[in-house]
Amino acid sequence: MTEDIEEIRERKLEELRERAEEDDDADDAPTEPIAVAGAADLESTTDEHGVVLVDFYADWCGPCQMLEPVVETIAEETEAAVAKVDVDANQQLAAEYGVRGVPTMVLFADGEPVERLVGMQDESKLRTLVSSHTGA
Repeated sequence: MTEDIEEIRERKLEELRERAEEDDDADDAPTEPIAVAGAADLESTTDEHGVVLVDFYADWCGPCQMLEPVVETIAEETEAAVAKVDVDANQQLAAEYGVRGVPTMVLFADGEPVERLVGMQDESKLRTLVSSHTGA
């Protein structure tokens, strides 16, 4: 009977070690949006995280303000990192990504832009978009 308990302990210990290794390998996306201040900042964010949803916004934009809680929820509850780019403070960066209206959302996967959405978006559409690239 003592051997049975020892075998169970060993098996459980091995399972815990494997789970800890898997957790270490996972891309730990931040649970809050990341403020981006320039091209270098955006590049390091998209390089650091596998999937990044970038919200190009303006403080004066009504739809951007309405989208804010949705963006925060996506950051908190999905495996994607969320970055926010103020187009007024980062006009050159916005132009570089062809942002002509706000809000514009650009999804990056493996450092490359793969999807673009312009205008107000509902949470389910953003979740679907993110999950199609994170596999979650």
